[in-house]
Amino acid sequence: MYDAIIVGARVAGSPTAMLLARKGYRVLLLDRDSFPSDIMSTHYIHLPGQARLKNWGLLDKVIETNVPWITQRTLHFDGVSFSPPDLPLPAGYSTDTICPRRYLLDKILVDAAVEAGAELREGASVRELIWEDDRVVGVRGHRDGEPFEEHARIVIGADGLHSIVAREVKPEEYDTIPSLSYAYYTYWTGVEDTGMHIYFFSEGCGVLIFPTNDGKHCIGVGGIIEGFKEFRSDIEGNYMKALERVPHIAEQVKKGERERFIGTADQPNFFRKPYGPGWALTGDAGYHRDFLTGLGINDAFLQAELLSDALIEAWSGKKTEEEALAEFQRKRDDFVKPCYDVTTQMASGQLVEPMKFMEFGLAITRQMPATLPASPAPAERAAAT
Repeated sequence: MYDAIIVGARVAGSPTAMLLARKGYRVLLLDRDSFPSDIMSTHYIHLPGQARLKNWGLLDKVIETNVPWITQRTLHFDGVSFSPPDLPLPAGYSTDTICPRRYLLDKILVDAAVEAGAELREGASVRELIWEDDRVVGVRGHRDGEPFEEHARIVIGADGLHSIVAREVKPEEYDTIPSLSYAYYTYWTGVEDTGMHIYFFSEGCGVLIFPTNDGKHCIGVGGIIEGFKEFRSDIEGNYMKALERVPHIAEQVKKGERERFIGTADQPNFFRKPYGPGWALTGDAGYHRDFLTGLGINDAFLQAELLSDALIEAWSGKKTEEEALAEFQRKRDDFVKPCYDVTTQMASGQLVEPMKFMEFGLAITRQMPATLPASPAPAERAAAT
């Protein structure tokens, strides 16, 4: 029997498994995919997420993938441009950020969980939960065509927006807002700009640009949900038409090559009660918001830390399971709600005033871990780039 079975081994599940395994707990990590593999993602890592990677001893490994440091960020509203204001950061920290490809980042996280002692089963699909007296006690599933059944003190759903664990436990949802936007993105060669830029246009569409691994840039185009059907009728044509609103980028991509388009309008905004008898939810399974502000990875890392701390307190007898997991929910909601509100405003097509971005930035800095690692020195960042 395991202490924890974690369904989903990406940016929410693997760090949770790693943190529990490092404390000596027996963890089974399940994922229907194999690694390395890609997944739809903005893959932007805000500063608190980077600090957690550093605390966990993993940031250097991410930097070694040759992901470029992003030292410039600009926001553009119908031709009016500005850079986000400086934030009150700890001494030695800069606002430089990174956007690693998910097939690289997720493999690093999975390997860290395994190195910590977690058992990984790739290609494992969970079909249902096992219940005893209204408590979840395990999972049933299939791997390589063979059924399996495993038991644990807790089953954690870290399996994304359409979580099988959430579907089975039917948690309460609150502060729900239907999908507000759609977006399509791809990766281009031939783009020279090394900064991250977001362009908002008053008719409810926008363009997002940032550099990532392999000398490529991720460029996304999106808009309010009402325009999704028309956009989807000619994805490439409408994508390129939107890029024409940013002429210098449009000219550069015409000389480059791209990967396939990836997109969705399935971006509901919600909070779910993230725990119950024998189960917990983390990452997008427990709380989801439009990916416009690139919060997914940051929030997944934050929740991994909060949830693992809560479980360790419960299992060590410092708190009851109910007390510890209720505290996890309270802290999660307190940390993420301000950013959630700004994100849904932006996704609805409202042109958020610059002061809102200061509020957003301050809310992000509140999510810094309690114990801070030293920030990479400028020379280290330059060398890594």
